[in-house]
Amino acid sequence: MSNSTTAAIAIAAAAAAILALAAALLAWRQLRRVRASQQVLLGGAKDDLVDFAVSLQARIDDLNRAVDEIAAGLARVDRRVDESLGKISIVRYDAYEGTGGHQSASVALLDGGRSGIVLSAIQGRDYARIYMKELERGRASIALSPEEEEAVERAMSR
Repeated sequence: MSNSTTAAIAIAAAAAAILALAAALLAWRQLRRVRASQQVLLGGAKDDLVDFAVSLQARIDDLNRAVDEIAAGLARVDRRVDESLGKISIVRYDAYEGTGGHQSASVALLDGGRSGIVLSAIQGRDYARIYMKELERGRASIALSPEEEEAVERAMSR
């Protein structure tokens, strides 16, 4: 090989080396930027993005479990509330002709499923009587009077 060919190859190799060095410097600079961005994202932790993503997934799984536990607790509370006597109504009326002042009354004490009791106090001129009827899912074992039915309907509308 001649000196001019060897010199051309050497110059080409040097130019390729300079280009490779420039590309390496650009890649190194870009890597520094990516690592700086990664440190901002990780909050200064020494883990890499994969470890960070795994820890985030574990946190999300923990949150999902907590939400499921809260939802189950709310369902239990809802059942307890539905089973409590929260629907209450009073209907006052005159049970007999000639009596005034609406001295008789029917009281409905029901839960959310229309179960509970209806108490009626019937006031006459010379006596007072108290009756109690049980409701199970809206059905009474003994027929309800119109005033008792009204008390049940008023209680359920609240």
